[in-house]
Amino acid sequence: MRDVQLSNTLKKISPLAMGSEAYEFLNMLIVEAGLSKETVKSYGKDLRGFLEYCGRMGAAKPAELGIDTVSGYLRMQVESGLSPATAARSAAAVRTFIKYMISRNLIDNDFTILIETPQRPENLPEVYSIEQIIKLLDSPDIERDKFFYRDKAILEILYASGMRASELARLENKDINFRLGYLRCTGKGNKERLVPLANSSISHIRNYLERERPAMEKPAGAGNLFLSRLGNPLDRTNIWRIVKGYAARAGIPNFTTHSFRHSFATHLLSGGADLRSVQEMLGHSSVTTTQIYTHLQENQLIETHKKHHPRG
Repeated sequence: MRDVQLSNTLKKISPLAMGSEAYEFLNMLIVEAGLSKETVKSYGKDLRGFLEYCGRMGAAKPAELGIDTVSGYLRMQVESGLSPATAARSAAAVRTFIKYMISRNLIDNDFTILIETPQRPENLPEVYSIEQIIKLLDSPDIERDKFFYRDKAILEILYASGMRASELARLENKDINFRLGYLRCTGKGNKERLVPLANSSISHIRNYLERERPAMEKPAGAGNLFLSRLGNPLDRTNIWRIVKGYAARAGIPNFTTHSFRHSFATHLLSGGADLRSVQEMLGHSSVTTTQIYTHLQENQLIETHKKHHPRG
């Protein structure tokens, strides 16, 4: 674990009640579960508050941990004014940690089913029209933008595949199959999936590979598809900035890399794609997660009816 912030999180957790168990748990999330360091840092932050509370309540060992202590901690968080989303995330971290200790026979009874999780509010992402997306895709200017071909390929792939910015940053040259027209994407938990690409996206990738990338390549980014001006692999922050810049130019200031993902799914479903196929392409482990886009469609239909029907 070379990440400095993650190392500091682990150092702060180790001396606490059940700190050694939490330390091993967080290591397991990276080594065995394959979670990103950012996700593990979030888990560590949530567990630190929980372990401090356990110490104050006299639950210093796994065997001393019970439903009353856990419920008391989660109730305290809600009453302290945390948002439902933050409280729900913390509850998920605590529940996963307890299940880990149960799997290691450190706790005899599985009481996690009795833990009430604060419900996340249903914050539906903003829907962007096809016209807005096309305007954004057309915003790079070959005369104005130094890395026109790279940026054009990035925008086209994000909309054509629905992939996350972090997934795009990990793409390598070998992940693109030009002959069959798909890319191989590595998502959360290091799970791989195949996503079809539109012919226009493939064309823009070819242009970038032939006209820009050879001059940008340095040893540090030899295998990566998208490179910075210094030849290093682009990270998700770089990609976020690129998208935000072109979105502002297109007059869509609140647009982010994830907005492409929402638009990809919504436009597919609006065009008649089935939910399971969209689930596979997004890399969702459960179709329940994908169903948010059916709600977007329902809301859009209601608004259209209100706006255009005589009795709306």
